This record gives sequence, C-alpha cells and structure tokens, in this order.
Amino acid sequence: MLCSGWVRSVVERDRTARFRFVAIQTPYGSALGARFGISIDNPETNAAVIGGCGYFKSDAAIAVWSRLPGWKWVRIFGLVPRAIRDAAYDVIARNRYWWFGRTEKCMVPRPEIASRFLTGERVVSGQ
Repeated sequence: MLCSGWVRSVVERDRTARFRFVAIQTPYGSALGARFGISIDNPETNAAVIGGCGYFKSDAAIAVWSRLPGWKWVRIFGLVPRAIRDAAYDVIARNRYWWFGRTEKCMVPRPEIASRFLTGERVVSGQ
C-alpha cells in the first residue's frame, strides 16, 4: 500500500507528468532492477532514475519530492547523513505493511495516467 500510495502522491503533485513509473515485477522493471543491483525478489527500495543516475532509498525520495512543485524544501533532508536517513527509510520499509496496510493487487492506473506507467516497449493500458 505504501508503494501505491507513494505513486499516487507523486502523480497528484506532478502536474507536468515529469515522472514515469515501472513495477519491478514487469520485464522492464526487472531489467532496470538488475542494472542498478536491486533484488527482484526482495526490492526493499524505491528507486528513481533521473538524468541517467540511479537514486535509492532516502536519496530517491529526496530526488523525487524536491522536484515536485512546492516541495523543494525537502532538499534540507540531504543535510542529514545518508546512513541515518537510510536507517529511517529501512525502518519504514520493514514496517510498511503493519503501519500502512497491504493490498492484494498493485494499483491499476486510471486511463488518464496510464501513459506514465512503463513496461518497456509500451505503456500500460488503462483499465
């Protein structure tokens, strides 16, 4: 639920449709995961690829949120040592189902945002 909530939150704030999303369970997502050293079976992180650079854990959150309108202030968290930020990220990741709930299915994108979800060669069709 947290991952779907993360995507929904970014989509709502990203009015210029700058960001695209891919699930690691898709062939394209698996290939990206392998390229960046993310375990396909147990990803334990959101990743952001911006300008060809991979960002992980708290760096990914800061990189994405700080590029959304009105959220530049999030960059201040970059002053906190990465080890501390990532430790907090790991606590949230480990407890996400307990704190935020779990859904049986991943979010199916609405038709108006379906083009933002990548599978590789084509975008996911809205259903």
